[in-house]
Amino acid sequence: MPPRASDTKPFVPARDFEMSLAFYQALGWTLNWRNGGLAELELADSRFLLQDFYVKAWAENWMLFVEVESADVWHAHAQAAIETGAYGDAGVQPPKDEAYGARVTYVSDPSGVLLHFAQILA
Repeated sequence: MPPRASDTKPFVPARDFEMSLAFYQALGWTLNWRNGGLAELELADSRFLLQDFYVKAWAENWMLFVEVESADVWHAHAQAAIETGAYGDAGVQPPKDEAYGARVTYVSDPSGVLLHFAQILA
């Protein structure tokens, strides 16, 4: 038996740490704590560590999958936040039905990290 573990948290890169932190909070993540260039953010009982570290190729190949009740609602929510113009290169695409059985709104954070807001279709 392996030793017991209690949690797993990915490190997510940020090109502009302050902008990325504000972006995730605008989308609804809660800031649990911050220590310099590291912050723990939480949404739906899941957490990740936003770090003040950036490598373009790494950030643009990083993805987070967020299961949601409605991809359409998340699209409207993300679009409203992004339209403020406060989040640099952040972007959102209209919801799309994917072959694997989910309706997905794709959101790019200010660093190029791709968020999948996925509504699992029955």
